[in-house]
Amino acid sequence: MSEIHEIGALELWRLLHARELSAAQVAEHLLDRVERLDAANAFVHVDAELALERARAADAAADRTGIIHGLPFADKDLTPRAGQPASMGSRWLDGTIAAQTHPLAQVLDDGGGVVLGRTAAPEFGFAGYTRSALHGATTMPGHPELHAGGSSGGAAAAVAQGLLPFAPGSDGGGSIRIPAATCGLVGLKPTRGRIPAQGGVGVVGGLATAGAIARSVIDVALLTDALIGRVNGVAAHALSLRAPEHDEGSLLAAAMRGEGRFRIAVMTGGTPWDSSDDIRIAPEATAAVEEAVRALGALGHEIGEVALPDAAGDLGVAGVAGYPAAFTDLWRGGAATIPIPREDRALLEPLARWIIETSDGLSAGGLARAQLWATEFERRVLAAFSPWDAVLTPTTALTPRPLDWYPIDDGEADFRAQVLHTPHTSFANLTGLPAITLPVHQTAEGMPMGVQLIGRPGEEATLLAIGRQLERRVPWTQRVVDRMP
Repeated sequence: MSEIHEIGALELWRLLHARELSAAQVAEHLLDRVERLDAANAFVHVDAELALERARAADAAADRTGIIHGLPFADKDLTPRAGQPASMGSRWLDGTIAAQTHPLAQVLDDGGGVVLGRTAAPEFGFAGYTRSALHGATTMPGHPELHAGGSSGGAAAAVAQGLLPFAPGSDGGGSIRIPAATCGLVGLKPTRGRIPAQGGVGVVGGLATAGAIARSVIDVALLTDALIGRVNGVAAHALSLRAPEHDEGSLLAAAMRGEGRFRIAVMTGGTPWDSSDDIRIAPEATAAVEEAVRALGALGHEIGEVALPDAAGDLGVAGVAGYPAAFTDLWRGGAATIPIPREDRALLEPLARWIIETSDGLSAGGLARAQLWATEFERRVLAAFSPWDAVLTPTTALTPRPLDWYPIDDGEADFRAQVLHTPHTSFANLTGLPAITLPVHQTAEGMPMGVQLIGRPGEEATLLAIGRQLERRVPWTQRVVDRMP
């Protein structure tokens, strides 16, 4: 049998249920690896006592029906868990202990998961890379000179190092897809409203949703099903707005079947940020798209092109200059909800300080206009993309970034640098569409490069089916295992 850390989550689940492995064995093995081998700085907190207590309880349980019963995971540092540190990557919250457990952590507990600790995130999750003054930089496994991506960089680095079989993350502008692509993994951002515990509903702009990172499409599907938290096949939505589901069936089943022939369009017409930034698509990103197109064509899918609707105009909403202004105002609107007193802002890093301080000048009318613009853009994107089962873009425009690439001492310049690196991801958040990154390509230097597939509302199953078909042709899971320490 392979080493425990080399085994995927679904196969681990099978071994646990067959009692060929115990949850305690798995937890002990991975806790030892975290202690010895986390060179990438994926974890910011480990609670071995809690992990082993829960693992032993899973082994002793008569009821093993939880969807991830006995499987290890870690909370992203933005997800509170009662009794655990709750810094959110910020010096302002250093030493804070969470009083309550977030529903996202609870749904994984209810599914039988065994939590090992907390994975790194930048301050409040504001960055597309993972670094904080509190915890340092999280790096691409095997490449200490490169960022791991963000904001779910700790989650991705943990999976890529073989410290976890899968990991939950959150994604408000690419924060699952960026680190997954950087670390050669699969990452899924579900449709707005699909994850009841954290689906973008009830937050400014509806941007951020929970999702999953893993080595394989199948394991991403398994964790996504766990995050949905169905009971007797039905997701327990607490709000009336929910993502459409064409059936209440398992995403894991759709991924395992990996069936279907689909209409897939390569997105043309630039990126939503072209009117504000000098976007350049690296040859490596173009090569990843070309490689995906060749593989998809060989699989029998219909390949075409679709243009991104105009993102530069006001779309009939007076006072909004286009996508960059609308998205940035919605991003600021979310930051405005952080209850940090003005006298404590000196503790913030430049990026968070810039976003929060500029949110002070955001009027109610300005925020409302940004939301109206976003809604109209969403309508236009859905109309343009509707003939296609999936739309293909690069995940990142550039290769993994060096540690000194982001101008961290200048918040606005830092934000602009992130746009240059990842101009294709945030509009899936603004429109609420599901999106998956797949690590189809390796550069001549061995750097992973991913492609993004954007689907119709509620059609994660289609993205997973396409991803599984590509996974059968491209050995990305084994590539990750081969790179593990």
